[in-house]
Amino acid sequence: MTGRISLFNSPLLLGFDQFERTLDRISKSSAEGYPPYNIEQIGDAGLRITLAVAGFTVDDLSVQIEDNQLVVRGRQTDDKDRVYLYRGIAARQFQRSFVLAEGIEVVAASLDNGLLNIDLKRPLPEPKVRKIEIRQARKGGNGTAEPKMIDVSPDDQGN
Repeated sequence: MTGRISLFNSPLLLGFDQFERTLDRISKSSAEGYPPYNIEQIGDAGLRITLAVAGFTVDDLSVQIEDNQLVVRGRQTDDKDRVYLYRGIAARQFQRSFVLAEGIEVVAASLDNGLLNIDLKRPLPEPKVRKIEIRQARKGGNGTAEPKMIDVSPDDQGN
């Protein structure tokens, strides 16, 4: 029996099961080859995804965010008025998905000369430090921690 080895099964990596599901989704979608794309850094906090979508119009394309994925779809329809003597450029549809990290925002999308540009903004990480208070517990006779008891019985002073 062949079992799958998890990258995140270390006891030091708590709560990373969502990352493992995301990696599975990425590995399944990485076999897609159309349309070709580039991802480039734009400034300190910006990214740009450029897809080569020659022949597609703005009406043929859709860009959506579904959960934590950026999904780009293209659907061309055949023009019934055209008569092709040779057809080497097929009217095809595609779906290309990109998994987005937490906090990444899609800023804009534009189509220019057959290139679909999608601009993203990545938030700059802010260092987070939080101090956790450590409470003192009293040890009982058997070595287990006992909560500190407070006597709340009425006093004999007549109050």
